[in-house]
Amino acid sequence: MAQHHGHLGAVYGAAGPQEVAALYDRWAETYESEMARAGYRHPAIGVALLARHLPRGARPLLDAGAGTGLLGEWLEIVGYPEVEALDISAGMLEVARAKGIYARCHNLPLGAALPFRDGAFAGIISTGVFTTGHVGAEALPELLRICRPGGVIVLTVKESLWQGGFAVALEAAVASGRAGLAEMTEPYVSMPGEPGTTPSRAVALRVTP
Repeated sequence: MAQHHGHLGAVYGAAGPQEVAALYDRWAETYESEMARAGYRHPAIGVALLARHLPRGARPLLDAGAGTGLLGEWLEIVGYPEVEALDISAGMLEVARAKGIYARCHNLPLGAALPFRDGAFAGIISTGVFTTGHVGAEALPELLRICRPGGVIVLTVKESLWQGGFAVALEAAVASGRAGLAEMTEPYVSMPGEPGTTPSRAVALRVTP
């Protein structure tokens, strides 16, 4: 596993959700500039997959793990007019809320029951969330539940999580008929400016009608 330093190393090494939230709260003001220096690729790759598989104008969308709203700004540009944000960090969401790009903001963690009705969202995108010390395959069932039939879910997944059980969970969801695999990228390095970054991959799922 890569050994990261600073804020990134701290959040990867967090002991649990409460510590993750507190660390991101403290990182919120400098998060975007630091990730830009790292050459952060997940948002661009996620938006590309979403635009390829979900029609322009589909609404509403959920940006799950929205952080400071980096990805939300791009979703509006490429034609998704109604997006809600969800994040475990209140501090990150405050930065996102100030941008005025989200219809609603939800300070909630992934991995437990979510307070949304079945099929609430036309599409869900979650980039940089399924990674070391953050969220694992336990969050997948709820995302499938709250995405409407025919909707699209785009996720980026750290390769260590993929090999550590996420791929099996995804295969089970597909085998059960809950979703189909619309696209999967080859493994790629999400932060080329951060030495030793473990590769990730991105997947697009279509919820079964």
